[in-house]
Amino acid sequence: MRKPPTLLSLTIDIALLNLSHISDLSFLPDHVLLELFLRTLRAGKLTEKILKLFVATGKDEILSLISELNIQLILTPVLPTINIRDDEVDIVIGALHLDLTSFMEDWRAVFSRFHLIIVQDPDLKGDLKIPGGFSFDVYMKSDIESVVGSSSSSVVFSGYSCRYFGYLVSHKKYIISIDDDCIPAKDDKGELIDAVAQHITNLMTPATPFFFNTLYDPFRKGTDFVRGYPFSLRSGVQCGLSCGLWLNLADYDAPTQALKPGQRNSRFVDAVLTVPARAMLPVSGINIGFDRELVGPAMVPAFRLAKEGKFRWETVEDIWSGMCVKVICDHLGYGVKSGLPYVWRNERGNAVESLKKEWEGVKLMEEVVPFFQSMRLSQGAVTAEDCVIEMAAAVKERLEPLDPVFARASEAMVEWVKLWKVVTSRLSNSAA
Repeated sequence: MRKPPTLLSLTIDIALLNLSHISDLSFLPDHVLLELFLRTLRAGKLTEKILKLFVATGKDEILSLISELNIQLILTPVLPTINIRDDEVDIVIGALHLDLTSFMEDWRAVFSRFHLIIVQDPDLKGDLKIPGGFSFDVYMKSDIESVVGSSSSSVVFSGYSCRYFGYLVSHKKYIISIDDDCIPAKDDKGELIDAVAQHITNLMTPATPFFFNTLYDPFRKGTDFVRGYPFSLRSGVQCGLSCGLWLNLADYDAPTQALKPGQRNSRFVDAVLTVPARAMLPVSGINIGFDRELVGPAMVPAFRLAKEGKFRWETVEDIWSGMCVKVICDHLGYGVKSGLPYVWRNERGNAVESLKKEWEGVKLMEEVVPFFQSMRLSQGAVTAEDCVIEMAAAVKERLEPLDPVFARASEAMVEWVKLWKVVTSRLSNSAA
């Protein structure tokens, strides 16, 4: 025969139902407090607020149990409280068109608050057209040559790679990079998206790469960690890279775009998620933000195809760079986010013609991805620069025998780190 519940058991049941409305538990006898804590755990109702309620009792048995179970209070607030100043951000634009008037006017409401670094593709002849009302510096072929020299053959800043020169010469903590064929997108309510503000939010709030949260980013307003998420991991880690998305012309490779010429991306998904540790992703330089101090040296323009052109689907330099960053973030304990913000990407290029140039890269990716998936860095690599040098040696050893393009990539990675150190030192000295 089933025994009827005790008065104590019924009392604890009621207390459990009303814990969120209780402000003090210190008056409870030790055995009652312990039973309530255990029942709270079993019911999956130990939130941050309730955990603080138990900790505030100061009871040794409760504190000891919390320690044994490795339950930790979240030290980082759920929403960011640090405000990034506008002068801590550079917006880098690689100019592949001479007339930037329409592009800049579309972005005026967002860009006008920040300093812009505009790098003209060194193969682009003529003067850029830029409307007034912006704070910017323009870098042309002569500026690039004055920094890296005219004879450098391994680090190339032409085409989409010109934006990397902007990453190199910036002295700001955060960099936002958006292609000149993109304009602000609208969200599912029809309102314009501030891509810069969203990238900054992604970078300022912690990433959670070591345990996947099924409600995506727990630091966004209106969400939190799900039941079962380890409390010891809830403080998260610094976010090094924010990968935004785009509407309209999707970032397909040339074969896919050639097979589906009319397909467009019209799905707006209001979500941000952290890419799990050890998972690779194809980063696109179309719409990204990153912490230059954490991962700047890993944004390396090293992998270029022999027939690389001026359309995004003819390039793989950002995919290679992105996998470098992801491996380095995993090693150093940083996070990478993907999702918001969206931009609207305009039509460009001919996929069938581009397929002739990109097919080499499509084939090489079958070697590149397993390489990065298996890459493990030594404990002696403690900075992004250390990691890039170590990865360059691995590229030379493991990939160079497969194709000469990898030998050039390895050389470019080493030269890039040398350039980064020289330019960063020069910037530090001029600021002193």
